[in-house]
Amino acid sequence: MVKLNKIYTRTGDDGTTGLVDGSRVSKTDARMRAIGDVDETNSAIGVAIAALDDAELGAALARIQNDLFDLGADLATPGEDFTPTEMTLRIIPAQVARLEAEIDAMNAGVPPLRSFILPGGAAASLHLARAIARRAERSAVATAQGGAGGVNPQALIYLNRLSDFLFVACRLVNLRAGGDVLWVPGGAR
Repeated sequence: MVKLNKIYTRTGDDGTTGLVDGSRVSKTDARMRAIGDVDETNSAIGVAIAALDDAELGAALARIQNDLFDLGADLATPGEDFTPTEMTLRIIPAQVARLEAEIDAMNAGVPPLRSFILPGGAAASLHLARAIARRAERSAVATAQGGAGGVNPQALIYLNRLSDFLFVACRLVNLRAGGDVLWVPGGAR
């Protein structure tokens, strides 16, 4: 259980922050950008939950928010051993499998795409969360490719599936509100 009695510690006043292994990195480090983008994704999902009137989708999104805290802890734990322990949170295949099952269940209820869709309609807040999730994925991949102490491959897969989940959730929400907002090529000329 986490217990925070004091919010400010002054340890980051020099522009660094601590990782789970005790090491300190610049707040501009690629790993910290990835962690920040995951946090922003989580916040955008919170905004989407507040805007939705769908208890089942809201519950799924709340589970995802919890997973994203796990993912942030995973990213904050550099190394090459991605086995979860009592003291080390790691994204595991079961979390990815749950997202995939939820994507498949939602996707079964929407018609096939016949056009690209615009990020709007009743699902606009979910579209924003999806775009931020894509940025978080790019940041995590950059961290992994930069050799900054390893990134759990399951965390990268989870972020990729998350944007898919959010896209299908957008389609479902907009379907219930009258349909997707379709792109009309050259329609604004």
